[in-house]
Amino acid sequence: MPGRRFQLEKSRPVVALCAMLTAAAVLAGCGSTSSRPPVQDLTPASGDSVSIAPLSPLPGAENAGKPGYYTVQPGDTIRRIAAANNRNWRDIVRWNNLDNPDKIEVGQVVRVVPPESGAGTKAGVGARAVAVATQTTPGVKTASPSSGAVPSTPPPPAPPVAGADKVDFIWPARGSVLAEFDPAKSNKGIDIGGKAGDPVLAAADGRVIYAGSGLSGYGNLIILKHNDTFLTAYAHNWKILVKEDQNVKKGQKIAEMGSTDASRVELHFEIRRSGKPVNPAQYLPSR
Repeated sequence: MPGRRFQLEKSRPVVALCAMLTAAAVLAGCGSTSSRPPVQDLTPASGDSVSIAPLSPLPGAENAGKPGYYTVQPGDTIRRIAAANNRNWRDIVRWNNLDNPDKIEVGQVVRVVPPESGAGTKAGVGARAVAVATQTTPGVKTASPSSGAVPSTPPPPAPPVAGADKVDFIWPARGSVLAEFDPAKSNKGIDIGGKAGDPVLAAADGRVIYAGSGLSGYGNLIILKHNDTFLTAYAHNWKILVKEDQNVKKGQKIAEMGSTDASRVELHFEIRRSGKPVNPAQYLPSR
């Protein structure tokens, strides 16, 4: 019968809704009669004391601020700290008895000078103080718009170097000089032009103390130690052809010119004397 079927179908949603409400009421009733877990009072009784174990200091904290030590900053690595202080990263690991050189903590204090030399022999040493990476962005290292040639006034002669520490440098690349040494404009070396892939040569016999790209603004960088006085740096390379701790000869191809971290293909070349940048034009032979 059509009329009765319509009434049954119409009543089905009502029946279903009533069933749902009934079930909800039963569950609510059960929930109201169930016992809740007791609340524990963790407040210490009067007279009781709560002891908190003190945090252990970071390694080397007692040397913070002392000459010859460096406090680790965010983003630092042992390799970066070593390169910034003209050291081999393995020496830093050894001097500080580090079990894992890849695991250092912000605030940790590490020695950056040899123990036998005495921490006071290099006052103020820090990863930012004598860093090769003190130069700002590569765009700052540009020649003046009027001329890219050597200044008309020759630079003053370099101070004499003792015989044992004297180094006879050669030009590390064949290109022309694009930007001169100008500390006032944060150019702590010279920029030599060329084409991508042009050879980059060791300016003198030495040992590779850094080869990598961990120093911002320098791209693929190589640092050579020639003796206790002189270092040279070769930045923006496209390809590095040497490894750390490798000995190289004067004129040996150590890299290929590129534009890593630079706006053009160039070799940024620095000479450091006792950790301080000096004008390479005073040490390179005339062309």
